[in-house]
Amino acid sequence: MLLEFKAENYRLFRDGFQFSMIPDYAKKDLNYSLLSSHISNKEYYGLCSSVVYGPNAAGKSSIIEALDTFKSIVRNGHVNNSQQPQNWSIAPNPAAFRFDLIPNNQSKETKSVCFCIKFTTDIFLVNYKLELDFGRFLDQNYQHKILKEELYINEDLIFSRDCNIKIADILILKKYKNYIDIENIETGKIIAQKNLKLDELFLTNGFKSIIAPKLAEAVINWFEDKLHIIYHAQNFHIMPVVDNRRVINLPPYIKDIAKSIGLASNNIVYFKENEQLPPALYSVFENLNNIGVIAEAIESYGTLRLINLLLPLMQTFIDGMTLVVDEFDCSLHPMVVMSIIGLFHNPDINKNNAQLIFNTHNPIFLSKDLFRRDEIKFVDRGEDQISELYSLADFPTSGKGSVRNTTEYMKNYFVSRYGAIKDIDFAPIFEKIMKESKKFQENIKDGKLQ
Repeated sequence: MLLEFKAENYRLFRDGFQFSMIPDYAKKDLNYSLLSSHISNKEYYGLCSSVVYGPNAAGKSSIIEALDTFKSIVRNGHVNNSQQPQNWSIAPNPAAFRFDLIPNNQSKETKSVCFCIKFTTDIFLVNYKLELDFGRFLDQNYQHKILKEELYINEDLIFSRDCNIKIADILILKKYKNYIDIENIETGKIIAQKNLKLDELFLTNGFKSIIAPKLAEAVINWFEDKLHIIYHAQNFHIMPVVDNRRVINLPPYIKDIAKSIGLASNNIVYFKENEQLPPALYSVFENLNNIGVIAEAIESYGTLRLINLLLPLMQTFIDGMTLVVDEFDCSLHPMVVMSIIGLFHNPDINKNNAQLIFNTHNPIFLSKDLFRRDEIKFVDRGEDQISELYSLADFPTSGKGSVRNTTEYMKNYFVSRYGAIKDIDFAPIFEKIMKESKKFQENIKDGKLQ
């Protein structure tokens, strides 16, 4: 269960942001739809869901991108660019491969990038922090370094690392003797220190291989198994496991849900036309002797998007994952999205602490009947081009500008009561275009768009 994620000097967030899934305990009227995890005689609570609003280019996607980048660093175990795709522009998240894109582009000096995440596993509360040196924005040849790394388990500092490795006192480590090789700590520390590299994580290298394999794996596995991030969801496609079958049937539940919103065909399957091509979705018409047609030619884009989201959605509930989706509601009817949000708030379905985090432009979800105030987040970008993240629960409950659970959130958002919205008027620009239309057309013909 994700509790908190912080980042500093990341993209537009020069001053950092703190994305919290911890309930706002000061608002007593919000004590509903909460997840809980009992660890080491303590109870930890988390939000079921969170939605992020803001104008275009404010930084909504950058929050998801930052989390995805952090996950990629943990997965790779280093901060060098050796695993860049040759064509990085088609990567789902370029910043996960191009670390020189990460630092705030307004900074005139080198400032470190910081990540911090807090989450619960089945048995641990984990707090993992990184401070990284990527140089300045677009400094591609800069030697990336890990300046600081810290791991806390159940609020105990297990290790910290800068140029040197510091391991917790033996009395603290004994609490986790089933996960740490206590007897060989000193020897392991010497070996790990000798092999420590400036661009490699201690967590995924020396700590995992020499000192505490089981504890390291418990932390790393959460990133792999419990945190599912779909960046640029409109381009997201599920690919089935490739095997020797030409026809691969979808699980019946997915077909039932797809039919409930209106399939144009009788059935939908994966079909592999030949060995060289990957399987593709096909619509099947049973009343026409099971003739199949490529699904994109028959089904609506919204139907195909829902089908692609259903497998990770089901897995989220089964495994108790945190599902983070960029532009989650793209091409989906609001009633479909509302139904999915409702699943996360339903304790009879959400039994394993599943969470949904997404950004959107659709104000229809700004409703007290759908979200708690602390689940509604806003991102605004000031005139200084610096982004800020805040919650609807940050507003006072009395006095001028107050927000209560009886407030009409959507109405107030449109009158800019909460910020994170811009007045858009293209008319003056198009009036100028129409006045200069002849010149505009001539420039197009000459290949001069100016």
